Amino acid sequence: MNVGVVGNPNYPDLGAFLATLQQKASSVGLKLYTEERIQSLWPAGDGTTPPPLSEALADLECLITLGGDGTLLRGARLLNGADTPILGLNLGRVGFLTTAAPDTLDFALDAIVRQAYTTESRLALQSAISGKGSKAGRVEPLVLNDVVVHKGGVARVVRLKVAVDGDEVAQYSADGIIVSTPTGSTAYSMSAGGPIVVPTVDAIVVTAICPHTLAVRPLVLAANAVVTIQPIPPWSDEVLVSFDGQVGTPIQPGERLEVRRAARPIHLIRLGPESFFKRLRKKLHWGDLSDRTRK
Repeated sequence: MNVGVVGNPNYPDLGAFLATLQQKASSVGLKLYTEERIQSLWPAGDGTTPPPLSEALADLECLITLGGDGTLLRGARLLNGADTPILGLNLGRVGFLTTAAPDTLDFALDAIVRQAYTTESRLALQSAISGKGSKAGRVEPLVLNDVVVHKGGVARVVRLKVAVDGDEVAQYSADGIIVSTPTGSTAYSMSAGGPIVVPTVDAIVVTAICPHTLAVRPLVLAANAVVTIQPIPPWSDEVLVSFDGQVGTPIQPGERLEVRRAARPIHLIRLGPESFFKRLRKKLHWGDLSDRTRK
C-alpha cells in the first residue's frame, strides 16, 4: 500500500517521529514516499529512506501530513485534485483539520491498512487569472481554505470590483477580499467576521477584510457560483492573490481573478465518531463558558 508523507520541518522532533513512523509503517506493510523537503530528516545509513513523493503521486492510496493545518493544506495542493484521502496527524497546537496525534499513530496506521475510517469530502476552489498581460488565463493552485486578494507592500486600502456569475455585486473599498470554502470558513474568513459554514453545506463565502463602510457584510453563495474580482485603477498596483495563505502571485492592472468550485473535492480521513461541532468545542473552545462558573 503506497502512502505519501508530507511534513513540516520546523517541528524540532520531526526527525525522531519519522524514524518511528518508518518502523511502524514497515511492520504493517505500508510503503512510504516522502516529500522532498523532509527527505534529509529520515534515518540514514540503512538504505531505507523512502523514495520521493513525486514518483508515486498518481499511485498513492493515502497521504499522511505531519504538522498542523498548514501542512495539511500544503499536502492537499500537492495532490492537485487527486482522490487520495488525507490523514492529518497533528504535531502542533490546534490542528482543527487533523484527526490523529503522535499517541494515536498505531491506531491510525492500522485504520489505514484496514481502511477502517470514514472520509469527509470537502469542497475545493480553483482559480484562474485572465485579461491584459496574462498568459491565456493562467490556472492557479487548487485550495482547500481560501483565495485572498489584498494589497502588497504597505498596508492600505484597495478598491476591488466583485461580480458573481457576471453580475456585479459591488465595488469594495477594503483591505482585501476573502473567497472561502466551508472548510476555510473557520480560518481567515471567520477572523474577518465571516460566518461559520458546516462542511456538508455546498457554498462559497465572500468576506471583505476591514471594509471601509458599514454597508458591506459577508455573502454566502451557491457552490456553483463563479466569483470574479478585478482591481480598480488607480488602486490596481501591487495587488496580490494568496492561496491558502501559503503561496501567492501578483495580479496586474487590467487582469481579473475568477474563483470557482474545483472539479473534484478533497477527501479528509476521520478516525472515530468525532463530529464537526465537537471539534468546534474542543479545538476552538466554541461556546466555552467555563470562566463564568457560579461562586
